[in-house]
Amino acid sequence: MGQLKDTAKGLGNEIAGNAKQVAGKARNDPVQQAEGKAQEKKGELQQGIGKVKGALGDRI
Repeated sequence: MGQLKDTAKGLGNEIAGNAKQVAGKARNDPVQQAEGKAQEKKGELQQGIGKVKGALGDRI
């Protein structure tokens, strides 16, 4: 169950991060773009953790 939870949270963070980047670019706001990039990377990491949990059978 942890695999699905981490993967879903990661996907949500990745989508939100991408949206922040687009909004920051449209408003010429480099701070918002950087926040979006960081949130996107966080989402990618969460998805990776979910994949590892799936491969290990949620034993971690």
